[in-house]
Amino acid sequence: MRDEDLQTLSRPATPSGSPGRPATSPAAGPTWLGPVLVVGIVLAALNLRPAITSLGALFEEARTGLHMSGTVAGLITSVPALCFAVFGVTAPRLSRRFGPAAVVCAGMAAVAAGLLIRPFADGAAAFLAASALSLAGIALTNVLLPVIVKRWFPDRVGTMTGLYSMALAAGTSLAAATTVPLTSALGGDWRTGLLVWAVLAVAAVLPWLPVVAASRPEKAAAPAAVREDAGPSVVRSRTAWALACYFGLQATGAYVTMGWLPQIFRDAGVSASTAGVLLAVTMVMGVPLAFVIPGLAGRMRHQGPIAAVLGVFGLVGYLGLHLAPAAGAWAWALLLGVSNCAFPLVITMIGLRAKSPAGVVKLSAFAQSTGYLISIPGPLVIGTLYQHTGGWDLPLALMAGLLVPQIVLGVLAGRDRTIEDECGMRD
Repeated sequence: MRDEDLQTLSRPATPSGSPGRPATSPAAGPTWLGPVLVVGIVLAALNLRPAITSLGALFEEARTGLHMSGTVAGLITSVPALCFAVFGVTAPRLSRRFGPAAVVCAGMAAVAAGLLIRPFADGAAAFLAASALSLAGIALTNVLLPVIVKRWFPDRVGTMTGLYSMALAAGTSLAAATTVPLTSALGGDWRTGLLVWAVLAVAAVLPWLPVVAASRPEKAAAPAAVREDAGPSVVRSRTAWALACYFGLQATGAYVTMGWLPQIFRDAGVSASTAGVLLAVTMVMGVPLAFVIPGLAGRMRHQGPIAAVLGVFGLVGYLGLHLAPAAGAWAWALLLGVSNCAFPLVITMIGLRAKSPAGVVKLSAFAQSTGYLISIPGPLVIGTLYQHTGGWDLPLALMAGLLVPQIVLGVLAGRDRTIEDECGMRD
């Protein structure tokens, strides 16, 4: 389904007195609304991962400073996916009641508040609670950004999804690469290094304030399909399940890569510093491709071929890590970086597999919440296999094996159909 087709399928109802103009299109509102929305979307996306990757860069210092036990430290590393799953489920109800823009604004405020509070925590419990607050805001925004794109930019789903996917990848890489140098430049205190990222989160709240104010009149006139939970549940849709499982498997691969790739290289004889650079290369690959892939996917009726190609890149990367991890390290890092771009693809498909903003919010919440639940055991299982076998042969074989159902599910999710058609939901 092409982007231009989506404009007709998902155009919101027109309020009386404004014939032919969509109520939720930026063109129908103030002239500043479109540009401010774009800025808000980009800033929100930039803040969807620094709360996680900045802590990863300083985790040893934070663990020592807060006297965390090994159990608590393990819990904190598992909290992001759990929060994304649990809080993401609440997004549709909150969106229906307050509007998606208001919920994203509140989500960004929660991210900022958590990042402001977290560095001043004097114990592991308070630190965990502040982290959970930020992660709750991220979870809501994760689910609702595709809805914002579908609702306000129905004729540019691929382009806008690419823009915020690129910003998300950039924020992830930026926090991972600069947190330690920033901490050193600011005196070496890990608390200061974490606090820096609250500034970016506060900035992300600002553009959403006028958007929320401008969207209040339209919310009152929004169609029933947007305001109400119409029609059967998405759990009856095979496409929804394919998207959820595809989301879960790609998230598993991404978390394993972020958590274990440097160790794989180090065990192969690569220096610690080079292993860190190789991980950065893998993550940076997502910045340009996160913009290119959604635009390409939005112009295709069937996105399955893209899912298959990304999966093949991952298979070659894992095979290379098995056969020659050190000799071909740069090539394997690049290949896995391309493979991990399944994330912007699945986010784009969420916007394409529903006709209306109401359908997108339900599908996004279901696919992301279910997918993140699926991804939780992955890094733990890989770590356990590594510990018990003393090597990477079995863990790499498992990761390569998981790419096979991921490819199959991506092909199924990429078919040109919608959840409304499958479930008999009202548009």
